[in-house]
Amino acid sequence: MKAVRLVEIGKPLELQELPVPRAGQGQVLVRVKAAGICHSDVHYRAGNSPVGPLPQTLGHEVAGVVEEVGPGVAGLAAGDRVCLHYLLTCGACDYCRAGHEQFCVQGKMLGKHTDGGYAEYVAVPARNAVRLAEEVSFEQGAILMCSSSTSFHALRKGRLQAGETVAVFGAGGLGMSAIQLARIMGALEVYAVDINEQKLELAQAFGAIPVHARRSDPVAEIRHLTGGRGVDVALEVIGLKLTMEQAVRSLAVLGRAVLAGIADGPVAIDSYVDLLGREAEVIGTSDHLLWELPILVEFVRQGRLDLSHVVTRTVPLEAEAINTVMDALEQFGGEVRTVITP
Repeated sequence: MKAVRLVEIGKPLELQELPVPRAGQGQVLVRVKAAGICHSDVHYRAGNSPVGPLPQTLGHEVAGVVEEVGPGVAGLAAGDRVCLHYLLTCGACDYCRAGHEQFCVQGKMLGKHTDGGYAEYVAVPARNAVRLAEEVSFEQGAILMCSSSTSFHALRKGRLQAGETVAVFGAGGLGMSAIQLARIMGALEVYAVDINEQKLELAQAFGAIPVHARRSDPVAEIRHLTGGRGVDVALEVIGLKLTMEQAVRSLAVLGRAVLAGIADGPVAIDSYVDLLGREAEVIGTSDHLLWELPILVEFVRQGRLDLSHVVTRTVPLEAEAINTVMDALEQFGGEVRTVITP
């Protein structure tokens, strides 16, 4: 089978021919129909986030069709449409039993620690295969597995309540899901902060109030739009020191800033003005939980979460095409979400 792999840190991905994996005990073999290109993959290629062993097939946003069912698997059959939970966990450690499987002591991540979806096939534990409704495309199912699920988990970590206000810093793949999910969860107003005019127009179409960060100070603009109050929840999904600091500074009294982006340096916070004086909070968020995924699939099936305009481009399973997309993401450019369709 064809697979596009990270062979050396800091170098372009390469196309390789590999044997088709088999579905082992408790596993399913999935024919990949769609694999999202995530900004995290750019971090892996650059060496900003540890990945290995090399060579490694990237791709943790995956949807496809069950090709083969291994021994001991019940409830799934060849031909089933599925999307894949990328956290491979033991299910038995203290973290797993407490419902925090993203911290599993034996945990691995699909497309980071074990071969992922930039390939024609991938084998995973059957429990990681989430049924994908017929009404949801494979492309949308793939990005649900990271961009939407990360946003959903982050908003839950921020304890968003109906009637509160939200600022989303970054109107890319995660941001577009976050805007819609915040509205589903009852946000009164959602402010979308970005420097890309087209992304802000799409955010506005989803009901957000656009804040163009190149035309004005986004913190000052958010405070102006909220009558000086600030927002209850600020979600940062870009991964820049500047936008993380802006998210914290945009908070209202008792506000919560949730940081989902991966920055390459420390963040400066005025402990009294930004936090103590407002009893505000800064919250880290990591990945998502398996039980959150079927909820997101249902949101899309019901038409409440619209990803049809979020997947803005598809590319073939070719190294040059994938590297070009990653190069653009590395400069914080590119489409809202690009998906590989093998």
